[in-house]
Amino acid sequence: MTYCLALKLTAGLIFASDSRTNAGVDQVACFGKMRHFVRAGERCIVILSSGNLSITQSAVNLLEQRGQLPDGRHLWNAASMFDIALMLGECLREVRERDGPYLLQNQIDMSVNFIVGGQIGAEMPRLFMIYSEGNFIEATESTPFFQIGETKYGKPIIDRVIDASTSMPDAVKCVLVSFDSTMRSNISVGMPIDLACYARNSLDLQQIHHIVDGDAYFNDLSQRWSEGLRQVFSALPAPAWSDLPASKAPGD
Repeated sequence: MTYCLALKLTAGLIFASDSRTNAGVDQVACFGKMRHFVRAGERCIVILSSGNLSITQSAVNLLEQRGQLPDGRHLWNAASMFDIALMLGECLREVRERDGPYLLQNQIDMSVNFIVGGQIGAEMPRLFMIYSEGNFIEATESTPFFQIGETKYGKPIIDRVIDASTSMPDAVKCVLVSFDSTMRSNISVGMPIDLACYARNSLDLQQIHHIVDGDAYFNDLSQRWSEGLRQVFSALPAPAWSDLPASKAPGD
């Protein structure tokens, strides 16, 4: 399992993914779940993936490979991010059609998801989530984020903090707290974390960070968040309707 998260803000886009994959507690490995394709001044595209690793890698590699051909539609001549989402969905369908029957013979889970976002030319930044079947939806101002993989543990903080007007620094803090909460509750999600921040209309990707175990900022953020939660929890009033004992019963 993995955890990937992307935000669409007025200021730009933020992408983050963990790097852990596992097929049981004794088969844990690290594989990057983020790919980016950039031609400075022209286009910036970021893809996050979760699910069956062979299918996601094959689909993204197929998209990249077609971009090296001299003719045809591909990621380097697409006119919009909508076209990129269409192409990635088509590549996914092609890989599933090719490999699916053999995977089904061994009852291997073929479910995958992608998040793809970025900006091409003068078009505004856009963000899409692609399902296993190759269809997709687009982020909106009222729904400015997508999660894939192990989503439930990191969602509450995103729901409470993020909207389209959130600043990039605050959004980065929120993203990392979301990952910290997820990693505390699910051992299938873990370091390193890949983080990319795209500033609107920059048509470049200059903020890319690889956060590993022991990262000073992440550890400090995690500790401060835990301490802050405990302090806020302790300050909450007890339920007025309850007559529960405040401590252990005598003799316990």
